[in-house]
Amino acid sequence: MVAIITMCFIFAMISFVTNMGAPFGKIWGIHYEWSKMLGNLMNFAAYLFMGIPAGKMLVKFGYKKTALIALVVGIAGLGLQYLSSVIPYEVVDGVATKPGIVNLITYLCGAFVCGFCVCMLNTVVNPMLNILGGGGNRGNQFIQIGGTMNSLTGTLTPLLTGAMIGTISASTSMSNVAPLLFIGMAVFAISFVIIAVVNIPEPQAEVKEKVGALSALKFRHTVLGVVAIFFYVGIEIGIPAQLDFYVTGLGFSGAAAVGGAFAALYWLLMMCGRFLSSFISGKISTKTQLMAVSAVAISLLLVGIFLGEGVTMDCKGILNAISVVTMNDSLAQMALNPVDVPMRCIFIAICGLCTSVMWGGIFNLAVEGLGKFTASASGLFMTMVVGGGIMPLIQEVIATNTSAIISYWLVIAMLAYILFYALVGCKNVNKDIKVD
Repeated sequence: MVAIITMCFIFAMISFVTNMGAPFGKIWGIHYEWSKMLGNLMNFAAYLFMGIPAGKMLVKFGYKKTALIALVVGIAGLGLQYLSSVIPYEVVDGVATKPGIVNLITYLCGAFVCGFCVCMLNTVVNPMLNILGGGGNRGNQFIQIGGTMNSLTGTLTPLLTGAMIGTISASTSMSNVAPLLFIGMAVFAISFVIIAVVNIPEPQAEVKEKVGALSALKFRHTVLGVVAIFFYVGIEIGIPAQLDFYVTGLGFSGAAAVGGAFAALYWLLMMCGRFLSSFISGKISTKTQLMAVSAVAISLLLVGIFLGEGVTMDCKGILNAISVVTMNDSLAQMALNPVDVPMRCIFIAICGLCTSVMWGGIFNLAVEGLGKFTASASGLFMTMVVGGGIMPLIQEVIATNTSAIISYWLVIAMLAYILFYALVGCKNVNKDIKVD
């Protein structure tokens, strides 16, 4: 039980740090339009370099030491991001006008280092929860419980960032969100102490035979699952990021806060979905859940795309609610004016209920029957999490050249692949391979 609680705690920290990338991009995008998704890209690009090495660390050092190393790296990464707000701004005619390229590079380096941290933590927590649950539907149930904690902190990050920024302007900088970085560093430090003193099972220590880093690629359902994970993380990040940018781009007073609220709603619904799945996953198969949520998510996005922008909803209540939660009086003042946002935003945000079970479902199906190859598969999965940086960047390029709403066709295409995986691709056709 202590191990389960500890892994869920780590799961929460992963989302807290990862979800900083997109909302922080609103700050840098004011000064460098092309940089809006670069922080998110750097965070996920780290997975490409660290995924397989993280799997090897898991085998060599075990779950506990890998997690401790990751937390130290995370503190360093958040520290670098804070440093980007301390370095003197670019000076023009004796006046500090905006953050210079050095500031931006420092921030991106910090995001990249944080990517190493969350990659290592992900490599630890997913197989650990699956193993503690005994694999199968119950293993997926444990992953969904951890995912509920993950979504809770994922909800807080864009909500707090939006409240701290309020309205985007030329004077907005990383100093506006510095408290969030300090909170992150403090939580990592506390996590280090907790994990250092608790006993974490080390199932990998029982595996005597050396298993290659790419050996899990012998299994077709694992290969197709690795591709599914690549697309899934792009979906998970791309949906709320573009929703945030879309609402912020509407330009009304407090738009950044409302945009952050809609992104937070998406993550909140992810938390609700994972919480619900943690109860039903022992009874309803992972395959059935994955098929259902993929089909529903496609339907919701189609409604969001085709619903006219003229169909709106009043969001003054959202601003008032954020002002109460964050004790930000300026947001309450903004709510005095009419705040109408297209109704399609709600349908897009509801997709959080669908994406909530996808990570655990894909991972659970893709490692089913792997035995000693599970650690290898975990490393491969972490490498493909780079999709969370690449696919949202492609989506941003599409949005820039067309519109944020049109860019969701890319998300629909990725969801279609996940539906295919749930229907056909998840079947283990390599049962003749010895896994003991």
